[in-house]
Amino acid sequence: MATTIHKKQTFRLLAHGAHHVHLIGDFTGWQPIPMIKGVDGTWRATVMLPAGRHQYLFLLDGNLCEDPDCSERIPNTSGGFNMVRVVE
Repeated sequence: MATTIHKKQTFRLLAHGAHHVHLIGDFTGWQPIPMIKGVDGTWRATVMLPAGRHQYLFLLDGNLCEDPDCSERIPNTSGGFNMVRVVE
C-alpha cells in the first residue's frame, strides 16, 4: 500500500492594512483557514499538501484576493482566477 507524502507549503500575502486574512483552496474544501500577520505586514499560513496541483485564493477582510506572486492562474466560475500551487 503506497503512502501519500505531504509537503509543507507556506502561503504569503503582503497586506499591511488588513485586519483579517484567510487562505481558502480546494485543499480546505474552500473553507477559510486563518493566516498570521508578521511584523513586516506579511500574512502567512503553512499547510501540508500532497503532490499535485492545488487551487487557492485569499480572503482579505472578507473579499476574494488573488496572489500577486503567483504566476499560474486558471479561470474560476466567479469571473476571476484561482491561483495554482504545484507540489512535486
